[in-house]
Amino acid sequence: MATKAMLLKEEGNKYFQAGDFGEAERLYTRAIQKDPSNPKLFTNRAMTRIKLQSWEACIDDCIKSIELEQGNMKGYYYLAQAQLALRHPNEALNSALTAYEECLRTNSTSTRNVSTLVLQAKKEKWEAKERDRIRRRSDLLRELEDGLRKGADHELHLLESRIFNREVGESEAAEEKIEIETSSKQKIEELWSVFAIADPENMKKREVPDYMIDNISFAIMHDPVTTTRGQSYEKSTMLEHLRRSETDPLTREPLRVQDLRPNLALKQACEEFLENNG
Repeated sequence: MATKAMLLKEEGNKYFQAGDFGEAERLYTRAIQKDPSNPKLFTNRAMTRIKLQSWEACIDDCIKSIELEQGNMKGYYYLAQAQLALRHPNEALNSALTAYEECLRTNSTSTRNVSTLVLQAKKEKWEAKERDRIRRRSDLLRELEDGLRKGADHELHLLESRIFNREVGESEAAEEKIEIETSSKQKIEELWSVFAIADPENMKKREVPDYMIDNISFAIMHDPVTTTRGQSYEKSTMLEHLRRSETDPLTREPLRVQDLRPNLALKQACEEFLENNG
């Protein structure tokens, strides 16, 4: 059974690489039926479901893969992506941080990608709180935005019903879904632009201080470390840099991983800024 499952998995990989995600999903499903105890089969199908934007199904696969393998970095990584897509930044941040810690524990080459996802989750968590702060100042903005989101959700629900009743094909449904989501996002952005022009003072978003920005990735730091020269960088970007060249990125002097020190004060400042500026 396990051998048959691996053959189906390899076949699924070929379709995934060719961009036929629907067929890849079906083959991974057949592989899971042959060997439901293999966590990698669930993460493979979860990755495919991200491509298909089947977020809820992706979450189910990720949770199952984590149940089968506690330290399943990919399970948490894909879980965070699906949670972000469903606009759940708090849950996504917890999942991404778990994946990040696992990357550090295993010295994974995926550390930088996972760190980027952590930063994205933190940013979206902050932006969600910032939007809520602004929305609380305008009942009209809140009502209009909620109406646009409900309209899009209703259209997506109708699309799901058409898919279930086989009234629309897989590729056509995927295109319609993207069109609905893109249209909704554009309408909300236009709405905010109108309110920003009408009330610029209250609609102004607060900026991240420069000292919280990593000078390599230019993103806000979430796990800063300090070099021997006292310059702080995001840990994952420094690990990636030192894999390529064991030198200080600023002075070009010799620098090793063990020379880096956690900047706990800056880490706390970044966390407090993201937590409080909402």
